[in-house]
Amino acid sequence: MTRTHLLERPAMKQSASTLEALRKSLDRALKSGAYRDKLGLERSVEISDLDDFRHLPFLTKDDLRRHNPFGLCCADEQEIVRIHSTSGTTGEPVVIPYTARDVETFTTLMARALSMAGMTDGDRAMVTPGYGLWTAGIGFQAGVERIGACAIPTGPVAMEMQMTFLRKMSPSYLIGTASMALLLGETLRREGLTPRLKGAILGAEQWGERRRAVIEELLGVKTFDIYGMTETYGPGIAIECACQEGLHYWDDLFYFEVIDPATGEVLPEGETGELVITTLVKEGLPLIRYRTRDLASILPGRCRCGSPYPRISRVLGRSDDMITYRGVNLFPSAVEKLIAEIPGLGSEFRIVLTTEGGKDCLDIDVERSGDGGDEPARELARKMKMTLSALPRVKLLPPGGLGRETKKTRRVFDNRTK
Repeated sequence: MTRTHLLERPAMKQSASTLEALRKSLDRALKSGAYRDKLGLERSVEISDLDDFRHLPFLTKDDLRRHNPFGLCCADEQEIVRIHSTSGTTGEPVVIPYTARDVETFTTLMARALSMAGMTDGDRAMVTPGYGLWTAGIGFQAGVERIGACAIPTGPVAMEMQMTFLRKMSPSYLIGTASMALLLGETLRREGLTPRLKGAILGAEQWGERRRAVIEELLGVKTFDIYGMTETYGPGIAIECACQEGLHYWDDLFYFEVIDPATGEVLPEGETGELVITTLVKEGLPLIRYRTRDLASILPGRCRCGSPYPRISRVLGRSDDMITYRGVNLFPSAVEKLIAEIPGLGSEFRIVLTTEGGKDCLDIDVERSGDGGDEPARELARKMKMTLSALPRVKLLPPGGLGRETKKTRRVFDNRTK
């Protein structure tokens, strides 16, 4: 299948045909008695326009847990050919059932995403995410193979093994987390090696522009932010193109809304809020107005690349990532943005909250980008006090001082007395 064919967009108008697609997804969901109770609907024709749809209740992760594993399944049990599971980072893992068509759709959207990043047949892709119950490894491999490229399915093996396959196989694309790419890049630099990569496709965690710049400099390639979650098939529902001006999403497969996290009100294009996703063709467990907790915006206008697929911004954080410190609400992404503005600071940091003498204390440990004095620490403390109304104790560490992860990097350590 050619790259041009994969990136062709089926005709969809943001009115009648969108409403028809939403009704079809509702019809699938209403096969489940639990879903009918949740939505308060018996038939999809009760939804006469998009405004009616926007008044339907939201689906949440707690709803999925409450009906785990198959309470919201909308296909016959014999039609389920595979299950995957969420990681359980925020609570009990949720089992997601897939029909054969769901597996095919997952493969198609992964191939689209990889094509958007420039991958073609003849490329080799080192697939470092996990396999098994997790969606990422098997999803990326299926997408690579659908394109006609060669998958190198290393999975999350030790760095020594990753380096062995990097040397032997000379992959043109790296697929994994930003944390993995950072560690790999630093390892390559220490060993004096130059990879022959064309691109790095990175997801599964929020990573800012400073970290992007560091990774691109280490690997010598453009990076592509990819987005997704197990509930919506897996990764690949949105990805950056080479313009790096937002992530294109597949509006023939998903309906995106952005809401005010506090009120649930749908926000206009360009405004940041919580991303809400409805699947349009998913069979096993269709999602109707699913609250992702991810903070982003729907970007207006068409991308410079010319693709007709719409875009969302990069994910800025999660609505449930908020830290409350002495009455002030803080997001790790806001701290990361300030760090990126200060010369002399690297991309890696951690936030540590403790209780001392009955009071909450805030410490920011951040790596230097090189040698220097203590001025970057003073500047970060000053900026946080001025812009975030929180005064931290800042500790500067040498490059690599925080250690490295191959999976998601943990940014917040809340050790306060409860």
